[in-house]
Amino acid sequence: MFTGLIEDLGRVKKIGFHQSGGNLTVETSLQGIKIGDSVSVNGVCLTATTIKGNLVTFDLSKETLDKSNLKLLKVGDRVNLERALTPSKPLGGHIVLGHVDTVGVIKELQALGEHHRLIITFEEKYLPLVVEKGSIAVDGISLTINKVLPLGVEINVIPHTFKVTNLRFRKKGDFVNLEFDIFGKYVMRYLDRLLRKEKLLKEFFNL
Repeated sequence: MFTGLIEDLGRVKKIGFHQSGGNLTVETSLQGIKIGDSVSVNGVCLTATTIKGNLVTFDLSKETLDKSNLKLLKVGDRVNLERALTPSKPLGGHIVLGHVDTVGVIKELQALGEHHRLIITFEEKYLPLVVEKGSIAVDGISLTINKVLPLGVEINVIPHTFKVTNLRFRKKGDFVNLEFDIFGKYVMRYLDRLLRKEKLLKEFFNL
């Protein structure tokens, strides 16, 4: 579990793929990572498998590669890193699980003074999971939704967030990992089950 508050900008040192997945090695200044620890890499929860100095290697499953933008990484790319939430760590963002729902596309990243307007589009089926002033994780960054658009969201990125995350390296057309608020998912699941139950009852009683 994570907060969406990025702790470090790592750099991809090595990435390779094979039939069942791949491996990713990242250079980081984060301290205290141990083998077996969970680390959010661009919003994807990965397990550290090898540590050599400031280099941390992670295994990449086929599911991870299919559902995220990690398959697009190249040596030298910058990635957002966050260590897993601990009982003593303040929950300053929102609850982020590191389980990417889909990949969105940056349609606009425009400077507005010191701030930036970020517009991201994604599949229509995910729209019920976003609300104005709600939370969304973009490449693992906890961000607040300003507006819900017909096929996406508009977000205001504050100067600090832009400075300390890989958003400053992003551009129009880039793909970003999206994780929608877990509470919204549970609400939608509950409502869906209620509607299905109502439909079955109506069919049973020929209403």
